[in-house]
Amino acid sequence: MPNAEPYGTGTPLVFDTSAWIRRTNPAVLPRWAATRDAGLLAVCPVVALELLAAARDEVAFGELEAALAALPQAPVRRAAGSAAIGASRDLRARRRIPAADYLIAAAAAERGIGVLHYDRHFDALCQTLGIQSIWIAEPGATRQRPSCIGVLDSGGGARARAYEPDAWR
Repeated sequence: MPNAEPYGTGTPLVFDTSAWIRRTNPAVLPRWAATRDAGLLAVCPVVALELLAAARDEVAFGELEAALAALPQAPVRRAAGSAAIGASRDLRARRRIPAADYLIAAAAAERGIGVLHYDRHFDALCQTLGIQSIWIAEPGATRQRPSCIGVLDSGGGARARAYEPDAWR
């Protein structure tokens, strides 16, 4: 794999499911791997729940759960919930943003870090919350069907597969 620079400015980034499903795209993989290897990927429980929902069986669930738990965490605390509600108030003209996206961005904002994503909602959310919005690829650059298939290496040797839901086969 060619050398690549990590995403962002050298601070951790909470990754969204939209980034996760594109991480194995050849145009994305080198920078995803560089960011992962630098220890700059953090996970929010909202994203973990979305990914774990795609686990095909209990073994896959357990492996992915362990790998995600080994990453730096961005939990959703009371302050993040309040920030998400405040962002919703501020973005009243765009309230069709999924609640999960508000919580993911607010969890990142509570730690002063950005969001790595492939979802236009995060531009408005991150601007409102005062954090970085980092696209994993230019908008429109990747055409990836929703999938969670692949391997995550958390850096500590923990590897897990998240399987594509049967409905998307």
